[in-house]
Amino acid sequence: MNFTHKFVQKITTFKKTKQLMISKAVKTILLIDDDSISNLLNTVFINKLNLDADIEAALNGKEGLDIILDKENPIQTPCLLLLDINMPTMDGWQFLEQYEKSVSKELQDEIAIVMLTISEQQSDEVKAKQNPLIKEFVRKPLSEKSLTKLVTTYFKADANAKV
Repeated sequence: MNFTHKFVQKITTFKKTKQLMISKAVKTILLIDDDSISNLLNTVFINKLNLDADIEAALNGKEGLDIILDKENPIQTPCLLLLDINMPTMDGWQFLEQYEKSVSKELQDEIAIVMLTISEQQSDEVKAKQNPLIKEFVRKPLSEKSLTKLVTTYFKADANAKV
């Protein structure tokens, strides 16, 4: 076997190992957004990554919080949560208030929250960056490249890291 062949084998093995590591880390991704088209597009992007991930969608913060707090179904506890700001019933900011009060610190440490919004208000971005629960603030629409970056950033080592 020549050097080039061995090198190609090592790269192939590395890619498979990296994909497996990401797949094992991402168990459930929770989309909290009242826009069902955004939820559909984000689901398509996630599925294109071939992750072994369950994708849950909630149409407002209350539904999302109910999914997280569902003690009967711990498999639904998300590793990654994409959170919109402007929603009916319970918006993203209200969700974060209730999340901080209702969800144990241990569980909070397991969930990476990314605020994904169409909001162009600078105050929303500043508020998000000051909130320790939010790992990143991303404007819609979420591209496939952005999603790949989020997954590899927050699940290669520790969901608790903030960039």
